[in-house]
Amino acid sequence: MNLEDDQANRNPYPRRRGAVGVVYSGGRFLVIRRSASVVAPLKYCFPGGAIEPGESEEVALIRELQEELAVQATPLRRLWCSVTPWNVELCWWLVQLSPDCQPTPNPAEVETVHWLTSKEMLELPELLESNRAFMKAVATGEIRLDDEPQNSTTADLQSGD
Repeated sequence: MNLEDDQANRNPYPRRRGAVGVVYSGGRFLVIRRSASVVAPLKYCFPGGAIEPGESEEVALIRELQEELAVQATPLRRLWCSVTPWNVELCWWLVQLSPDCQPTPNPAEVETVHWLTSKEMLELPELLESNRAFMKAVATGEIRLDDEPQNSTTADLQSGD
């Protein structure tokens, strides 16, 4: 049993699952500010939400981004998984939006929509902690947003060493 399993067994909250959509374009991330009427009101985060029973992560992402932002989304690949202190298992996915879409916030769920750099995100005091942990993992290289991981041989070839 690993530490995460041990912590999950002691967590008083029932295990739930969520899907998080990471949209990255031109060095900026699509970030929402949650509405005042939802859990974690007025916090900043990536779009996403609960995975319903019988729903795949990908289907949940497509549904959640349509509900929250009225966009057509295509999940590309899973980037990361984490578990919150509230025992929510989050599955983080790189997502592509259709090229001509304009995210439109559903006011019942989303107050505003932003395109932010990683630095701008980390400077937000109201950024959800799970999103802060994700961004730190991106900064350290634990999570890669591009498709091809770069090993030292490839890096040496590109630098001419």
